[in-house]
Amino acid sequence: MPNEYPKSVFKLVIDAVLGMVDVRVGVIGLGVMGWRIARNLRDDGLLVGVYNRTVDKAVRFGREFGVEVFQSPAKLAGAVDVVVTMLSDDDAVRSVIAGNDGVLSGLRSGSLVIDMSTISPTVSVELANMVRSRGGNMVDAPVIGTSVAVERRELVVLVGGSEEAFNRAREVLRHTARTIIHVGPNGYGLYAKLINNALLGSYVVALAEVVQLGKAFGLSDSVILEVLTKLSSARSPTSELKVPKMLSGDYSVQFALKHMRKDLDIVNREASARGVPIPMASLALQFYRMAERLGLSEEDFAAVLKVLLR
Repeated sequence: MPNEYPKSVFKLVIDAVLGMVDVRVGVIGLGVMGWRIARNLRDDGLLVGVYNRTVDKAVRFGREFGVEVFQSPAKLAGAVDVVVTMLSDDDAVRSVIAGNDGVLSGLRSGSLVIDMSTISPTVSVELANMVRSRGGNMVDAPVIGTSVAVERRELVVLVGGSEEAFNRAREVLRHTARTIIHVGPNGYGLYAKLINNALLGSYVVALAEVVQLGKAFGLSDSVILEVLTKLSSARSPTSELKVPKMLSGDYSVQFALKHMRKDLDIVNREASARGVPIPMASLALQFYRMAERLGLSEEDFAAVLKVLLR
């Protein structure tokens, strides 16, 4: 007999047995990634409400998914057990957590903050200590994967924090991720993410270079695509995503170029502080900086190809 109930119903039943439906989650930050993460949590019955600095976006999410729109991070923090943040940079995370009407102002004792942003590890550790001083706990939980991975619930999440906080965070993160790894204390999730993005940023610049080289040689787009995404020993999930974008000129955002430039800036600072040479990542950073000067900040980071066209 055909199944008469959607999978989401069975998932809600399972979660109810596990006690997860009783966990109230609020999401702060409804960008490309945050919107999708919040939607996954809403679909599984965990999301109570959202906050976004651009109010119209939060109102649109609230209407579409039937959740509360909070007027400040403090009000959201006072109404939930777990605060999930997905924001752009150090300043945004610091403001939302420690600024006026920030999370710390409303944080309830025993609450957990899961920051999924990619920011400076030193800033994250500082904020985690502030959260701990208010009776809460915090993990850094940056992700590997684009908006496509969020929609498929295939994110990889790299978590830094205590074992107890990790175990609590995992029960929320499993609703939007495939792989959740505890890599060490606070800050270490971000260190793990930074080595990933140092490689990723450099790799996509290299992809852009060889796509242009292939065109200069007179190879067809179909040959370039097949070699780089199917036949090459250097093929990867990234080449499968980015080479088609480069060949078609479709730079709709999976991961914004401004965010890759920001991440490589952090890598550069952290490496410099330790005296570690990173010539490839440093060179890649210059390409993304040039791309931003060309006005490409809001495009997918595959648009770094356009630097080579000038």
